[in-house]
Amino acid sequence: MTKAGFASIVGRPNVGKSTLMNGILGQKISITSNKPQTTRHAITGIYTDEDTQIIFLDTPGIHTNMQSALNKQLNRTAMSTITTGDVIIFIVEALRFNKDDEKVLSKLKGIETPVILVINKIDKLQNKEELFPFIAEMSERFPFSDIVPLSAKQAKSADVLLDVIKKYLPEQPFPYSEDEITTVSSAFLAAEVLREKLTRRLNQELPYTIAVEIEEFKIEGNLYRILAAISVERESQKGIVIGKGGATLKEASTQARIDLERLFDAKVFLRAFVKVREGWSDDEKALNALGYKDL
Repeated sequence: MTKAGFASIVGRPNVGKSTLMNGILGQKISITSNKPQTTRHAITGIYTDEDTQIIFLDTPGIHTNMQSALNKQLNRTAMSTITTGDVIIFIVEALRFNKDDEKVLSKLKGIETPVILVINKIDKLQNKEELFPFIAEMSERFPFSDIVPLSAKQAKSADVLLDVIKKYLPEQPFPYSEDEITTVSSAFLAAEVLREKLTRRLNQELPYTIAVEIEEFKIEGNLYRILAAISVERESQKGIVIGKGGATLKEASTQARIDLERLFDAKVFLRAFVKVREGWSDDEKALNALGYKDL
């Protein structure tokens, strides 16, 4: 009999949730960067082997700063997935547990769903024995069903975690076909990949005020034609995204195109432009139009 179920990945921003899921799937489904708010939606990744199918939900990091409407929506999206999973994967960094981690952990208290603690980034530790007192400390904070130290960037780490997750999944047929790896659309992936490239390219300048919409997505044989609209909040930000002589936008678009050609296994023609949507990150109607509601 096969096993199948949902695994929700939760944690504070930038703890390695998307990197972990991408590593398990062996393909980039959820975008990554070292900036908070990189993941803004609950992204579904599907892992399948001979007898098990795990549907991973990679959630936005839970934010303690909830000033904007976007922050509040990200938190609602993250929290809504917690009750969805057959098992919850709570990620922290090795030897680091701060108030943001505590905020997330407090949301799990009283939930009957098994919670696996993943201690990430152990590859950065010079002395692995330092983990033992940290594991003891974490065990006192919460009755974790299992504790798995790993490095999300190392492929071999996934095997140990997968074996642990399988213990908590019910016996049932696979809900998805064996060749599916995500439930999100190709257009959604295109928007996310472009947003990732812009976020990385702009560094500290304005990654939080950028949204990407796909206005046109056509498949013509082995060619994907994509038109993307990049929204910023102020006119002054438009020039930053475009860059001198259009260099910033061109470079980000080129990097996105290369990734998308690899992802779709096809040629991609990607055209992007920038428009001003004033105050979109704190406007409920704008968030709805940009796809950030009821996700």
